[in-house]
Parts: sequence; C-alpha cells; structure tokens
Amino acid sequence: MGLLLKLIVASMGIFLAVYFYTGQDDFNPEMLRGKRVIVTGASSGIGEQMAYHLARMGAHVVITARTEEKLKKVVSKCLELGAASARYIPGSMDDMAFAERVVKEAEKSLGGLDFLILNHIGHTYFNYFDGNVDHVRKLLEINLLSYATMTVTALPTLKESGGSIIVVSSVAGKIGVPFTVPYSTTKFALDGFFGSLRQEFHFQKTNVSITLGVLSYIDTDSAKNIVAEVINQPAAPKEECALALIKGGALRQREVYYQYQATKIPLLLRDWAPGFLDYLLRKNYNVEKIGKP
Repeated sequence: MGLLLKLIVASMGIFLAVYFYTGQDDFNPEMLRGKRVIVTGASSGIGEQMAYHLARMGAHVVITARTEEKLKKVVSKCLELGAASARYIPGSMDDMAFAERVVKEAEKSLGGLDFLILNHIGHTYFNYFDGNVDHVRKLLEINLLSYATMTVTALPTLKESGGSIIVVSSVAGKIGVPFTVPYSTTKFALDGFFGSLRQEFHFQKTNVSITLGVLSYIDTDSAKNIVAEVINQPAAPKEECALALIKGGALRQREVYYQYQATKIPLLLRDWAPGFLDYLLRKNYNVEKIGKP
C-alpha cells in the first residue's frame, strides 16, 4: 500500500506540475528592476530572502520588522547585492497605526509603490490548543488585520501603478493541521479576506493582482526550532521559496504552491478523500514529542 500511494502521489505530481506550471518560464528578473517594493517580516527567514532576491534584481526595497539591528544588516546586504535603494522601518504590526505608517513612508520615499509583500507573523505556539481565545484575537490583529490595514492604505497607489500584492500564507490556511489552532485560524482568514477582495477587484476592473503563497514546511530558523522533531518531512529551502513567491507575484498568478507536492496534492485530497488526508496528516507527526494537552 505504501508503494502504491507513493506512485499515485508521484503521478499526480507530474500531471499537476505540467498542467499548472505552464507559463512559469515567462519570468524575467528584469520585471523587478526599478520596482518599488515593501517587504514585511524581512529581518529573517523568507522575508529576508525575498529582500535579497529583489536587491539582486535591482528593485527599490523598503523592509520592516520588529528588530532594528537585524534590519540594518539586511539593508546593508541589499545594497551590496545591487538594490536600487534600500531602507528599513522598525516596529510591531500589532499597532495598526504603525502598519499604516509603513506604507505611507514607503510611498513618500519611493514616489509610489509597485509591490506590497505581506509576510510578517506574530509569535505563537506549536502544541495542543490551550483554550486561550485572547491569544487568537491578538494573533488575528497581527496576522490578518495589519495585512488588511496595509492593503487598504496602499491600494490607491497600487491602482495607479497597476501593482501587485503578495500574501504569504500556508497550507495550514487551507487544511486544518494539528497543533496550530491560533496560527491556522489566522491563515484561513487571510484566504477569505484576499480571496473575496480579488473577486471584487474583477468586478471593479481594478488592475491590482493578489497572489496568495500556500507554503509547506520551510527551513526558516523559527520553523525548525519549533517543529523539527515533530514533523516527518524535510524542510524546503527558504531561498527557493522566496524566489517562487516573487516570480508568482511578478507573473500575477492567483496562488503559488511551494513546495508543490506538499501543498497542492493535499488540497486535492481534501476535496476528494478528506478522511484519507486526515489519516496521512496524523501519520506525519511524532505526537510523543508534543507536550501534554
């Protein structure tokens, strides 16, 4: 049964890759040259790597995160890599006034905006849900409401430039995975907010694209520290993930699945065989490594 399942998954992966990735090679790094970009959560992990890719492509980059010293180092490296310009704005996204200020300051310094990349997340735990609803509320402020605030603030300028929004989410925002109740709640909310907004853009003929990144387990330091001993799958490289997101946004794709087989195939099983998907998900965890509920 194990071998049969692997063959089915591999065959589905090949078919889906051919079907969904048509046109991916149309990406050219020159698409980003001179573009004005905000990247949130850019002091480490995927956000940091996106800033470096954008710098190599000659973009104007404004980054933000909580830790100023880390941001300084990222900006310095961006300039070394060839960014047209690079600056940072430190602060916390639990403050909606700060989220709004980042956009306004970036627009003022850059003379406009072409890409809004929303990547930041609030701190949470990887364990059985502890019943703390206040924590869920606080996480929603950072992981959802600040995204909405920045989008609303940036929208007039993005409409002028025919720009793009890249929203970094997770397979946990499409499928209810264990030990992530607060995090998964916020990622599902992102899908609803930006999915509905995308539909309204179509009716309003708004020339702003929304790309949702549906990510699997990525080898960021924070992710590895939390789940490395619990999940039975290798972590995907953050550098490659960051580039996939930028490509998807530049090509104005609806969604980016990374890594593809670890995200798209589970989503198909969710609709076709949800019970079987639940079984596979549970087999993927070393539950004995999780603390007591």
